Amino acid sequence: QVQLVESGGGLVQAGGSLRLSCAASGRTFSRYAMGWFRQAPGKERDFVAAISWSGGNTYYADSVKGRFIISRDNAKNTVYLQMNSLKPGDTAVYYCAATTSRSSWYLSTGDKEYEYWGQGTQVTVSS
Repeated sequence: QVQLVESGGGLVQAGGSLRLSCAASGRTFSRYAMGWFRQAPGKERDFVAAISWSGGNTYYADSVKGRFIISRDNAKNTVYLQMNSLKPGDTAVYYCAATTSRSSWYLSTGDKEYEYWGQGTQVTVSS
């Protein structure tokens, strides 16, 4: 079992930045690939970014590529999402999730692949 707790959300003006954190506890964090997803009101949950357990492989949704950076610190059992140049369209509840790694390079963009989820943190970008 893995418990995930997100933090760092809030209200920011368009063009601003936020850094989300996701702290994990429970089983060995480094055995899990991690992902960030988001869900806006009235919309389905969408993939944002993912990172392999080694940190050596990352993948981004086209909508955030070049603006968001996912990273992890396995010593601190934490994954981060640095969000820059935020837009009103980035407004959503952001969730981190963990999936059992198949290899040091494995990651997934599909939410059904993820076994554990955090409770989410609200990000609101004003225009």
